[in-house]
Amino acid sequence: MRDARRSLWRHPSRGGAWCPVTSVLERTSESLIHQPDPVDAPWWRSAVIYQIYPRSFADSNGDGVGDLPAVTDRLPYLTALGVDAIWLSPFYVSPMADAGYDVTDYRDIDPLFGTLADADAMIARAHELGLRVIVDLVPNHTSNHHVWFEAALAAAPGSPERERYVFRDGKGPDGSEPPNNWKSNFGGSAWQRVDDGQWYLHLFDYHQPDLNWQNPEVRAEFHDIIRYWLDRGVDGFRVDVAHGLVKREGLPDFNGVNHDFGPEGDRLPTNTSPFWDQDGVHEIYAGWRTILDEYTAADPTHERMMCAEAWVQPAERMALYVRDDEFQQAFNFPFLATHWYADALHDVIELSLRSNDSVGAPTTWVLSNHDVVRHASRLGLPQDLPRPNGIGAADPQPDEALGLRRARAATTLMLALPGGAYLYQGEELGLPDSTELPDEVRQDPTFRFTKGVELGRDGCRVPIPWVKDAPSFGFGPSAEAWLPQPAAYGAYAVDQQDGVPGSTLELYRTLLRIRRERRLGNGGMEWLTGFDDDAVVALVNVAGSGERTTVVANLGATPVELPAEAGSVLVASGPLTEEGRLPTDTTVWLG
Repeated sequence: MRDARRSLWRHPSRGGAWCPVTSVLERTSESLIHQPDPVDAPWWRSAVIYQIYPRSFADSNGDGVGDLPAVTDRLPYLTALGVDAIWLSPFYVSPMADAGYDVTDYRDIDPLFGTLADADAMIARAHELGLRVIVDLVPNHTSNHHVWFEAALAAAPGSPERERYVFRDGKGPDGSEPPNNWKSNFGGSAWQRVDDGQWYLHLFDYHQPDLNWQNPEVRAEFHDIIRYWLDRGVDGFRVDVAHGLVKREGLPDFNGVNHDFGPEGDRLPTNTSPFWDQDGVHEIYAGWRTILDEYTAADPTHERMMCAEAWVQPAERMALYVRDDEFQQAFNFPFLATHWYADALHDVIELSLRSNDSVGAPTTWVLSNHDVVRHASRLGLPQDLPRPNGIGAADPQPDEALGLRRARAATTLMLALPGGAYLYQGEELGLPDSTELPDEVRQDPTFRFTKGVELGRDGCRVPIPWVKDAPSFGFGPSAEAWLPQPAAYGAYAVDQQDGVPGSTLELYRTLLRIRRERRLGNGGMEWLTGFDDDAVVALVNVAGSGERTTVVANLGATPVELPAEAGSVLVASGPLTEEGRLPTDTTVWLG
């Protein structure tokens, strides 16, 4: 009997509750559970998109923080890696209370990262190299230093300036209690009181006041921001907290555990929360899609897209975001958060494909990003325990070798699946989280607001290594980076792996080359029978041409025989046994 916990996940900033995402699916006797795309399918249906966290990718000026000129210089590396597009986390003007997700000016570049001219040069160079460019859009909140919010503070309660945000009177005889019991995702109350006694809503840091998306002025402003960046040549947007813009009428108290995610065993839809996944968000995104389609119609060779960061359950709710008049993509967080169990992976893959197929959308796979422990570390932890929000030196440490072996196998499985895929900078090096950061250097608001109970996301944001024997491992001219790099990162540097057979970097390059050659992202899929479902995930990716790629991932304790009729080995995440069997924690492509 399968362990129900294997089909549960945890939001990275919501403490310890387990959250069910997949029903226990019946094994299907049907052959093809996902049909291949047509030859002329849009680029985003199968694209591999590489996430750049700008402050940690590369530094050109020696200030210890990454910047856009350095991104431009490194773009040939990404072309050689084999990705189709890049997504950049926020580079807008910001006080950096939350690493740039607190925006003061959506139409300019923070001097920390460069200038608008640098952004234009980066976009132009990316397009010269055949790379598309996705930029982050942060619509749920602004910085408290945004000109709108400063005007709201200077204006009276009930003024048009305050109507751009969510201001309310407090409870109690003197209004000294918050308007309701909502909690911030970073800890503490979601309400902050201002000098005249009113309170404003911040679902995240108090430096990030939530916008009022019932206000037509807010909607018009973001339409203009979207047009501004499309006119500068970007190919699309990754939308932050896409499920959070609309709040339930009346802002009622919410007594659920961990907001929208109930305790273990509950199956509460996300929209049971009054501040997540409200149906009103879909009207907003339909308006945005109209703008993107307008630009695509004007230049069909430059098709624009947007991807939702939406932590939503069940799958039927998630599918609403990727209907044909809203987002083209949404991150597949259930896949990211599924533990290393074959049956759980089987279920989340099938449910993801079926739910997205129901609205004609591609499934978008992801294993790491700037908000979660890197999968090379996550998979080196005991898989029967909750996924941590950060790992410190005093915590149980991941098994580095085990985590890397499983991470390579997981990526090899992921990149064989139909649909799009996102890679997080450094994962192509097998980079683990840094678990050595002292408390005094941590910058994640989660760490501050929970008083260290949750370590937060700094461990996955440490600057990546390029050259082992250079200052800051080649990240930049300075020996000091904005977050200290552990000594162990030197062995993972690009120059230590480039051209080295069997290295993780060369594995990624091979996977991406074969994925493109065999059109795996546009393929159909069927399950391959004959294996123990509790130990092996086995499937066949079927291209529109009929070409078949067999994929076998062994998560069991013993090596397994590979089907001779499936063909020769195209690529494997690790060596096979001397007898040609597939070892544990290894994935192979055959064809």
